[in-house]
Order: sequence, then structure tokens, then C-alpha cells
Amino acid sequence: MKTYTITNAMKPSLLYTLLLATLSLWACSPSAPIDPYAGDGSAYDQEVATRADSLIRFYAENPGLGQLQAAARYHLNVDLERANEIMDSLALRQETDPSGDMFWMYPQTVAMFEGRGKMPEALMARQRNLWKIYPPYRGDTENHWAMFYASMYLMTQMYPNDPGSEWYNGRSSQENFEEARDYLLHWMDLTVTLGQGEFDSPGYYSFYMAPLSMLYGYADDPEMKLRAGMMMEYLLADFAAEQLDGMYLGAHSRVYPHTVHNQWSDNSTAFAWLFWGNTPSLFRGESLITAMTGYRPPEMLKSIATDRSESYVHLERKRTRHRIRYSDEKNLPVYKTMYMTPDYGIGSMQGGLLQPIQQQTWDFTWRIPDVREGFNMIYSLHPYSSGFELAMYFPEEPKLLTDAVVKSKGTYDSADKWTSASPFEQVMQHKDALIALYDIEAGSRFEHVSGFFPKSLLVREVDASGWIFANAGPAFLAWYPMAPYEWQEEEKNWRLHSPHLKNGAVVQVARASDHASFEAFKDAIRALSITTSVEGKPSAQFTTLAGDVLGFSYDGTATVNGKPVDYASWPLYGGPFVNAAVDSRELILTYKDQRRRLDFSKPAVE
Repeated sequence: MKTYTITNAMKPSLLYTLLLATLSLWACSPSAPIDPYAGDGSAYDQEVATRADSLIRFYAENPGLGQLQAAARYHLNVDLERANEIMDSLALRQETDPSGDMFWMYPQTVAMFEGRGKMPEALMARQRNLWKIYPPYRGDTENHWAMFYASMYLMTQMYPNDPGSEWYNGRSSQENFEEARDYLLHWMDLTVTLGQGEFDSPGYYSFYMAPLSMLYGYADDPEMKLRAGMMMEYLLADFAAEQLDGMYLGAHSRVYPHTVHNQWSDNSTAFAWLFWGNTPSLFRGESLITAMTGYRPPEMLKSIATDRSESYVHLERKRTRHRIRYSDEKNLPVYKTMYMTPDYGIGSMQGGLLQPIQQQTWDFTWRIPDVREGFNMIYSLHPYSSGFELAMYFPEEPKLLTDAVVKSKGTYDSADKWTSASPFEQVMQHKDALIALYDIEAGSRFEHVSGFFPKSLLVREVDASGWIFANAGPAFLAWYPMAPYEWQEEEKNWRLHSPHLKNGAVVQVARASDHASFEAFKDAIRALSITTSVEGKPSAQFTTLAGDVLGFSYDGTATVNGKPVDYASWPLYGGPFVNAAVDSRELILTYKDQRRRLDFSKPAVE
């Protein structure tokens, strides 16, 4: 087994004096640190290279006026005159009307690195001067800081000896470099010990892959390059176990309203297409950055992402983003469950205010012939809106926060929104069955529960037994509402609207192929034991199709066959493919007889 590692003798202080002198020796020495993410000429490598080339050429031929369009031209060494025109025009715009913050920083960094030696010296100097005159906002989220500090790390690496007078913040290159390096290493360590705070977000996934790709592609320090590559593999493994046909399934910390019902169209899908080819092509600027680095994850990740021949349970532990008010814990643990089958996935987390504004607590999504059509999921939520939620995570005055958030997240204070965290929602899941309970405080901004049922369903019917049955084609669903409700028709879906404070639902899903017919599935559900109550604290007890007895009460203990769910022993990752213990600083990937270990304490890939 090959081991790729960085030794103590290769720490940054020594590297900066020896790197150029020893580069050629490393290339031929058997003891040299070998890049585990370099292309190897294999069929898989060529497959990814072909897709990467089409992505890069798409941006190089794109008429858009953007840094990444210029970067792609520099990368391919084509149409350099146009690339220079783009960068000259963008410099003028930034000088006269500066904007963008970290969303300007990371593509600017890429364009400058790709343009080295190809951009005229005067134009390069002009680009460099922007880092002196423009003070970008660092942001307030995990993805903001990743982009900000990766950009500062690389730009100060490019200009290592500049004094503070040459940087917008008055700090020298060395001071900025050290701060950026320290934060990046801290964030990586926090992620591999306690999990991400802005976790499993289809939209923001790309804004972690982009800065990591930059570090992998442009960092001079071999240790930072290796750590960045390992973190990319870490995030790809996280995604691989919870995706189906390129769609990121289950619970999400953040998902936007315009993509929540069409998961294929979100940013993460671009990376599924690039590395696994299991979904129609989707081009994103952040995946372009990854493509230009030549990064190659192990082929076994493609197997993990695409092999859905057997059903499996996959567990994850994440954390909330940093809480600054109304909490005794800085980072509350988040317990995630995914049940993946060849035909669908159902995933959840425990509910509560785990991420402000855009949380999706649970989701049932099934396979469809054309993933680009979307509207192939069912779930429920309490549409909560409150300065209390926002002030838990944001430092501004609580009374002003709701109005401030609505300016950029327009649906936040809407009664009919389809993404939301709620302090009055609690969920438990065991394999293919789920119980969602709601105990909404009177006087809350919105006092109802919504269930999403798309019109793409083959059948949606209410049974005399109280169950709602749905035939999605390859998958069946049974939903037992615990409080009265009405159906409200919307453009592409039916909304189950229940205006009751004490509320909940029991959900059982199944593969259609496991039943002789839809009628046989309904007969099997009707025969199951179920008891629910909305008196006092909502509660439910349900015997699943597999014969497991689930018990759950609001603010109570979740049980399976009489035994409490053991959240204390929840792994960072646990399943047939991806495994890691909390605080272990390692990730174990397994596929059939293949095994791969990422050791972040060294770092090393084995």
C-alpha cells in the first residue's frame, strides 16, 4: 500500500528556502512526497480529463466578462488578447465601483495565478494594486472565511515580501499569510474532528471546493497542497454517500428556495458530473477551478457514488455554526441519518435551530428518468421566522435582523416558504421510516405545518384509514398526519396545510419492487400498528414494514424496539463506505476489497 505523507522536515519555514532547489530531485527520488491526486493515465483519469477539458473550453469560449472566463483562456494559452481585455475592464470597474468582497477575491486570485507570465507586466501590476486599494469584507459564514483566507494565503504567497503599505489592511505579506494559514488549518481540523457547521449544502458546497482547489493547485507548500487535496476528498466522500444521480439528498444546513425542488440544478451537481459522470453535465465556475488544477480523487469514490445495488444506512455527525446567544453550547451536535436504496433516499437530522434561514430538516427523494425536471421529493416543515433564531447566530441587534435578512433572503419571513429551521420541530428516523413532531408555541410568527407533495406523483390519495398514500413510480410513500389538514393547490405541487400547534406525521417509504403492487403496499401499511397523540406533548408509536417498533415523543426519548437511540455514540461518519470517529482526525473509505485511509494528523493518505 502506498503512503503519501508530509514529514516534519518539510514544514513551511524550510520549504520556502529549499522548494525551488529540490523540486527536480523530488520528481525522481523514491522518497519524494508523491501527489496522491495527480492524474495517473488510467481510464478513469482520462474520463475525468475529457469532462474537465470540455468545462475549461466552455469558459474559454464564453463571451462573458468575468475573471474565470479570462482564467480559462490563460490556462489554455488561447485568445490571450481577449483575456487581457477582460482583466483590464474588470480592473477599471473595481477601481471605480469596488464590490464583491470574498466573491471577488477568489476568482481574482485564480485569474492572477493562471495569468502569471501571460498577462502583461503593467496589467499584472494593476491587478496587484487592487489588493492595496480595495478592502474586502471577510464575511460572517464558514464558506465566506474559506474563500477569504484561501485567497489571502495565495496572494501573499505570490507577493511574499510586501510591507503593510501594499495591502488594504496595513499588514505585511507575512502577517497576512500567517493569519490565513492559521485559520485554514484550524478550519480543517475542526471539520475533521467535529464536522462542518455549514454542512451538506448543495448550493454552498462549491464555495468550499473552490478555495480548496485553489490551495491544491497553487500553494507552494507541499503540506498545504496535500491537506487541501485531502479535504477535497473528504468533502467528495461526504457527498458521494448521500447522492443519487448527482442530487444531494437528505437534510441540508442551507438550501435555496429556487433549487430545493430541483436538486439537480444546484452547485454540488457540477462536481458529481465532473468526477463521476452519473448525471447530465452542469457547468459552474467553481468546478472550473477544480478542473484547471488537474485534481483527481480516487476512482473508488466514483464507485461509492454510483453503486446503488444494495440499500444501506449512512450516519453523519455535524455541528451547528457558532452560536453567540441563547445557547449553553457553542456548537450543538447535529445527528444525520440517510437511508439509501437503488430507487430513492430518505434522510433527516433531529430538527431544531441547527442552521438559520435555509435549513431542510428531512427529505424523501426518488429517482426519475430525467433529473433535470426535479419535483421528485416529499417533506414537511414548520415555516418559522424570528429574530430569536437569527440572533442566535448573528451579532446584530435582534429586533433589526429579520428585516435585514429579508433584503437578501426574500422568502425568510414568508408563511408559504419551503426552507426553514424551527425550534418547534423534532425528528427521528430509523431506516425507511420517520416520525416528525411539532409543538408550536402560540403566538409564533407562523402557526402551521406544511407538507410538500409534487404534482409529478402518479397517485396521491387519502385513505379511509387516515393514511395518505403516494405512488412515485419506483417508490411508494405512506404519510399518517397527526392533526387535521387541508390541501392547497400550487403551481407544481399540493401543499398539505395543517393550522394546528400540536402536530406531526409518521412516514413510511418503500421500493415499489418490494411489493406486488401499489394496492399490496397500501394493504401492508393498513395492517401496521400505529398510535399517535397530540394531547400534551405530541407522540407516536409505529411498527414499520420491517417489524421495528419506533417510539417518539416531543422533548422525549426516541426509541427503536424499546431501546433509546444512542446519539452519544453517533459517529462522524458511519456506513458501508465512509467511516470516521469523532475527534479521530481520520477518514476510512471502503469499497468491496478496497480500503483508503486519510490521516489528517500527519497528514497522510494510505
